[in-house]
Amino acid sequence: QVQLVESGGGLVQAGDSLRLSCAASGRTFSSSAMGWFRQAPGKEREFVAAIRWSGHTYYGDSVKGRFTISRDNAKKTVYLQMNSLKPDDTAVYSCALTTRSDIINHHAYDYWGQGTQVTVSS
Repeated sequence: QVQLVESGGGLVQAGDSLRLSCAASGRTFSSSAMGWFRQAPGKEREFVAAIRWSGHTYYGDSVKGRFTISRDNAKKTVYLQMNSLKPDDTAVYSCALTTRSDIINHHAYDYWGQGTQVTVSS
């Protein structure tokens, strides 16, 4: 069984930075891909970033150049460094784990954290 726990959300102003963390339990972390998704009120879930066990990273178009995903396999933790935050980044951010190859698609993920709120004021 895998459990994912996010932390690091909060209220910030436009232009500020935040770092989200997602701590995982279970044996499959180092061989799994990890992803971050977000969902704003009234909007569909959106892919933010993902990282394979190899370290290869992927980003959604809206966050490229501003967000960085990384992982520490020894700590079983994945991070999302968010810089130059905008009000449009306001959402609940969730991390997820998958052993499948299509890591851009949220349907591919088997395990999800509870989410952490990020609010960016203008």
